[in-house]
Amino acid sequence: MPSPQVPDREGIASLLDTDLYKLTMQCAILHSGWGDIDVTYTFTNRTPDLKIKRTGFEWLKRQVSNLGSIILTEVELEFLRRKCPYFPESFLEYLKNFCLKPDQEVKLDFHPVPSPSEGDDDEGDLTITIAGRWVGTILYEIPLLVLVSESYFRFTDTDWDYTGQEENAFEKGVRLLQGGCAFSEFGTRRRRSYATQELVLRGLMKAAEEHKQSNNNTGGVFTGTSNVHFAHRFDLNPIGTVAHEWFMGIAAITQNYSTANLAGLEKWLSCFKAGILGIALTDTFGTEQFLKCFKHERTGTGLTYAEIYTGVRQDSGDPEGFVEMMKTFYTDLEKDTGRKVGKKTIVFSDSLNVDLCLRYKTIAEKNGFATSFGVGTFLTNDFKYLSRPNRKSTPLNIVIKLSSAAGRPAIKISDNIGKNTGDKKTVEEVKRELGYIEKTWWSEEKGGEMGDEKNRWGDGVKVEGH
Repeated sequence: MPSPQVPDREGIASLLDTDLYKLTMQCAILHSGWGDIDVTYTFTNRTPDLKIKRTGFEWLKRQVSNLGSIILTEVELEFLRRKCPYFPESFLEYLKNFCLKPDQEVKLDFHPVPSPSEGDDDEGDLTITIAGRWVGTILYEIPLLVLVSESYFRFTDTDWDYTGQEENAFEKGVRLLQGGCAFSEFGTRRRRSYATQELVLRGLMKAAEEHKQSNNNTGGVFTGTSNVHFAHRFDLNPIGTVAHEWFMGIAAITQNYSTANLAGLEKWLSCFKAGILGIALTDTFGTEQFLKCFKHERTGTGLTYAEIYTGVRQDSGDPEGFVEMMKTFYTDLEKDTGRKVGKKTIVFSDSLNVDLCLRYKTIAEKNGFATSFGVGTFLTNDFKYLSRPNRKSTPLNIVIKLSSAAGRPAIKISDNIGKNTGDKKTVEEVKRELGYIEKTWWSEEKGGEMGDEKNRWGDGVKVEGH
């Protein structure tokens, strides 16, 4: 394991070492009465050529078991009360008494690839299955992804160190701030280690402080981090709203894919009220299907959901095409209702780097949108090989997705065929039901036709700078 420049913490030590949207969804699940629904989750490695070692798997098993001993502290509870006033006291009381049960709910298996001999250096594939009540199992996704990534970079790919991590994050922050970007750090799930995320945040905070002192009024702002634990440590704003899981679970429970987005939008508002956590995620079953629901009028308000929500998040597909689609949608909505919708925000969060943030900001603002950016892997897993310093050390592209709820398959279609997840038969049936059409798009910045998740961050590609 490379020697860190700050003390490295193994594994997960805080229940808040997760993304905010896992807690907001947990709260909404409780509020909606779906907490006792039985669910399952499945792990996918979209970079299957990257294997873990047997020693890494044994370490991973110990760390996963340790999750069962973590509870929320009084200090953390007070932080949530102060920074997240939208959480009702009943939910905080639930969290206060909550603990994970990994020995009962998580199953890990190691599948070695064929080799002449079996030993600690064996490499293989990993399977993870999670099963239990939705309200409890929802909090496994982020810590498990963190631990898998950490295992890989502790035991398989060790040809790296922390040199320059804080400085690189500072430089990225400076460029984003000088370019007028409002951005947050979204890199927990694929971070290389706890120390990496700490160094990155220190670099970004330094960039934000120097930008503030310079009185350079570009409009750029570092808004915070999706990681609630680090937000607590550094007194930052925890950032996030909702994930695909919310809509996936609702669709599986109700077995109505044409109205699942509508039900999700309504249940969310009934939990958190209008104007709070108001960025809607559009692509669970394709953005076109979502927009059919988004233009519905909410009962008793005289307003559509599109008017009530403050904006939308773009997380798959063609970002530039998405801007055009949303511009057309809001323009048509104004014509249909005779009301101005006001300025809406687009949050971009799909595989971003500095250049893409600056590009999408320009395009979105030309179309009348405010913008915000959630930058993840580009910050917390951007390394070069020590032995080949002109080559990028490739991050794992790993996900854990809801695979069933109430005994029925849970699926995601998204705006990118490479991000389809869940039972293939159900995916195809829902695509036919919704009239979903596959799309590809060309990206000069990313080097060609998009959609292949295996090479999302390159395959040892030559480093052109940060």
